[in-house]
Amino acid sequence: MFNHLLRLMWNKKKQNFLLMTEMFISFLVLFAVFTLMVYNYNNYKKSMGFEYENVWVVNYNNNMNSNNTDSVLLFYETLRQTVKSLPKVKDISFTSENVPFSSNSIQVGTEYNKKQLSHINLLRVEDSYKNVLQLKILEGRWFNRQDIAPKHKPFVINQTLKEELFGNENAIGKLIGGDSKSEVIGVVEDMKIKGDYISAGRAMYERIDTGSYRWLGRMLVSVTPDADIAFEGKLYKTITNIMKNGNIEIEHLANKRKESNYFALVPMIVLLIVAGFLIINVALGLFGVLWYNINRRRGEIGLRRAIGATGNSVSGQLVAEALILASFAIIAGTFFAVQFPLLNVFDLPRGVYLTAIILAVFFIYLLVLICSLYPGKQAAAIYPAIALHEE
Repeated sequence: MFNHLLRLMWNKKKQNFLLMTEMFISFLVLFAVFTLMVYNYNNYKKSMGFEYENVWVVNYNNNMNSNNTDSVLLFYETLRQTVKSLPKVKDISFTSENVPFSSNSIQVGTEYNKKQLSHINLLRVEDSYKNVLQLKILEGRWFNRQDIAPKHKPFVINQTLKEELFGNENAIGKLIGGDSKSEVIGVVEDMKIKGDYISAGRAMYERIDTGSYRWLGRMLVSVTPDADIAFEGKLYKTITNIMKNGNIEIEHLANKRKESNYFALVPMIVLLIVAGFLIINVALGLFGVLWYNINRRRGEIGLRRAIGATGNSVSGQLVAEALILASFAIIAGTFFAVQFPLLNVFDLPRGVYLTAIILAVFFIYLLVLICSLYPGKQAAAIYPAIALHEE
């Protein structure tokens, strides 16, 4: 039976080749769509790693021209105490420009036991950063006053970087870096600072020293849930009175999170639209080809029915032919798809690719089955006498 079906399809190889090509391209597009969807869904399931509700970002232009460190520290300490004295402010923290959900990024590299890692997100933070964002310490501790003049520069790293550098070993006290060694004093839970759908990646936290304040331009302010737009205006006015010509701008992390999620979803939406058009074309093409085959093969179908073939067997033959064509397209598409996990393309987990392949295979088979059932049913309904009379 299988050889007979192959012989029939070979006789229409040109027509079937075009249909297989459509299925092959659709499979690859669906593989890309499902890869992105599975990757985003896996990231979405993970904890955010910090509290963004009721946290505001104050952007300012640092116009401190003084080279006197004491003057700079006094200015920012005055600003800190003034803002913290406001009734609805819980805590504040000065930080580098790569605040959560921003497009800014500071990338560095490090090494441990000759193992080098790059593309590490470096965040320059204060001791109060942990309290403002409610970070969760997994190992060791956060920065405090004992880190003012340490033997080795202290760093806190996130869980992803810890696992890539040290595996299951205890990270506390380990020295990382090249000639200038730095000490790991703590490990925190991963922060998804690029939104719900983007992985946290590697990250390390550096304590701001006394000479860094003149280069900073961001302040995180933790407020109470009842802080409204009226209080935002009061906060703006308070900071403006201290930072003359500072071009103050206040943003809410909750709103910035929504914007980051929109940008992350755009590629998936585009791929879904492209995949939708391809699927519609494949479905129409498959439906049309099967319908055309029924009209051309009415004599063959009538003859089979006349010698005793049941309607189900005739219908099953047409469905089987479509599934075999789909299988050839899927085999070719899977060959190219499995290269992604084998070659570690885009540095995604292999499970993401394998899940996407399974979903794409299932979807193509389901599409072919749906498109071939109705033409197969119509073929089964052909009466032998009428079909042979037409011939």
